[in-house]
Amino acid sequence: MEIRQITPRYAVSPQITVDDVPAIAAAGFVKVICNRPNTEVPADMQYEAIGEAVRAAGLQYEVLELTHQTMTPENVAIQRDLAESCSGPVLAYCASGTRCSVVWALGQCDRMSTDDILQATTKAGYALDTLRPALDQMRSSRD
Repeated sequence: MEIRQITPRYAVSPQITVDDVPAIAAAGFVKVICNRPNTEVPADMQYEAIGEAVRAAGLQYEVLELTHQTMTPENVAIQRDLAESCSGPVLAYCASGTRCSVVWALGQCDRMSTDDILQATTKAGYALDTLRPALDQMRSSRD
């Protein structure tokens, strides 16, 4: 498991396993968000199995399946609400952590500059420079 901090309260990771859950809890996360559809993984990595282990460890668990087709403004808002509706750090995971980083970036365009968003994701290992036009467009449409 490779946890990558985007902010002090939001981190992302590639696919986690049941065996990773104790380390996630020990790292101080209070919520785990699954952004990976079950259709992408074998049964032992599907969100029901992971969720059972996460809840057994005393953490909150949420599922918001994301694909390129479902990366909608509504789902961006849901992800932001899921990440902000708890009292501590959140770990979001998908196949590589990229979707979790993209949905975070899109959800921050009304709070942070595009440069700051891209700097945070790049520092975490996700170079999302191709998002710059979308982030700028979202920001200008809200002004």
